[in-house]
Amino acid sequence: MTFGKGLSRKPSQPKGRQLEETALEDVRSLLGNETRQRDFLIEHLHKIQDKFGCLHARHLKALAEEMRLSQAEVFEVASFYHHFDIIREGEAASAPLTVRVCDSIACSLKGSEALAASLQTGLDPAKIRVQKVPCIGRCAGAPAVQVGKKAIDDANELAVHSAIYAGDQQAQLPEFVGLKAYLAAGGYEVLQKVRAGSLDAVDIADHALAAGLRGLGGAGFPTGTKWKIVHDLPGPKYLTVNGDEGEPGTFKDRYHLERDPHRMLEGALIAAHAIGAERIYLYMRDEYPAVLAILKAEIALLRECGVITTIDIELRRGAGAYICGEESAMIESIEGKRGLPRHRPPYIAQVGLFGRPTLNHNVETLFWLRDIIEKGSDWFAAQGRRGHKGFRSFSVSGRVKNPGVKEAPAGITMNELIEEFCGGMEDGHTFKAYLPGGASGGILPASLGDEPLDFGTLEKHGCFIGSHAVVVFSDRDNMRDVALNLMRFFKHESCGQCTPCRSGTEKMVSLLIEKTWDRGKIADLDEVMRSASICGLGQAAPNPVASVLKFFPEEFEQ
Repeated sequence: MTFGKGLSRKPSQPKGRQLEETALEDVRSLLGNETRQRDFLIEHLHKIQDKFGCLHARHLKALAEEMRLSQAEVFEVASFYHHFDIIREGEAASAPLTVRVCDSIACSLKGSEALAASLQTGLDPAKIRVQKVPCIGRCAGAPAVQVGKKAIDDANELAVHSAIYAGDQQAQLPEFVGLKAYLAAGGYEVLQKVRAGSLDAVDIADHALAAGLRGLGGAGFPTGTKWKIVHDLPGPKYLTVNGDEGEPGTFKDRYHLERDPHRMLEGALIAAHAIGAERIYLYMRDEYPAVLAILKAEIALLRECGVITTIDIELRRGAGAYICGEESAMIESIEGKRGLPRHRPPYIAQVGLFGRPTLNHNVETLFWLRDIIEKGSDWFAAQGRRGHKGFRSFSVSGRVKNPGVKEAPAGITMNELIEEFCGGMEDGHTFKAYLPGGASGGILPASLGDEPLDFGTLEKHGCFIGSHAVVVFSDRDNMRDVALNLMRFFKHESCGQCTPCRSGTEKMVSLLIEKTWDRGKIADLDEVMRSASICGLGQAAPNPVASVLKFFPEEFEQ
């Protein structure tokens, strides 16, 4: 960061950027009476970005002064996240409107590259900035675009231009089950039973274990076991809810929260009470403005009507960083820092948020909790197929007739999912391959379309189910191109903390661009990234490349 570039100062003044009183007034006005605690740094950066459309250096200086932080500390956090635009002295401010065109795999299949190119040449860059961005969680409506905060599914030039010229740039709230309707349908009755002592922590954990409920953010760890571990640790303790589903192909959490948010909120309050947590921190990705608006309003209603009592829910807003889907990176972000994954051990169950024992859950895991307690663990367990337990929310996109979130039995096969829940393949397309678990889960051929889809069933093929993000490919898709698209995503989203991931993803992209792939170099790089990367991003990033080499040799040999 260059301090004071192009500015003159008096000899009596300290070196570096000088504090501007008008900028300090701007920041104080925006923050009002809100806390200046260190962990609110990202929240306050959002306020400035929202107000001015960017982060001017003078405002960063003022924020540092107001929060009693160094300018370097504020700058390193702001520069880490994609949704913050830093403007130094002498630089032009960002265009007042940003149009984000998703270029991740599902949208790429449906022509997002051509759409982005046509928008970039057809709009005034001084007024409108067109950005190609990673997955925005609208894969079922590919190609997806955000005009300001307004989401456009199945986007084309006409729809984007219409939204721009109509000034239609705000998030549209979908119809959802609000608090009044949720209470009328028996909502929060389970929570009241838990608070009254009818169900204790061990009872609830046993319900979850018997039902087969697992962490549905990707890891699949048994939910009841996690509860028992954290319950037995000394307080204060926290519950974190990870709503930062940035994996390409994943949009199930958005689906549930835009339709029935209180089911997850009740699950979170039950879990927090069961483990003795003092507070719930709900971390939601910035790409979901409608969800953020819904949660903010509904949590406020819960406080007003007394459903929230001693355990409060604090909503935190991400800022465009896929790595914050990793639980320890998310915790760093909640603390107002860069989202850098932590070394393990210790695990966050022992040393988590603010150094205290922390239970972390995915949105969908908590979504099912009320039903499991009301209807019984046997009911949930019986929903699976082939000996697997429960429902899974599959995010399905790609070459199927009816993409979307499919609440299907655990253990269903890919062929069954396509035919029973998606209406079959698109006309003129033949099933060729699929991502079972998003960008990092590897690529499987159609010949393995009868494998059960659940935790532990696909590892023998070098793949995994992860967050159940399924992208379907047809005979019209080239798997080399798919692997390159996914690897470019990982290169863009690497946090840069460790060399194997930071340099490895960059090098892998350069190898995949070559007409002839160097199998030896790819294999060496694959091994280094898997064995030496700090977190799952670098460890799993080579999966799609390895899958192409293993299952699609005819395309590799072209």
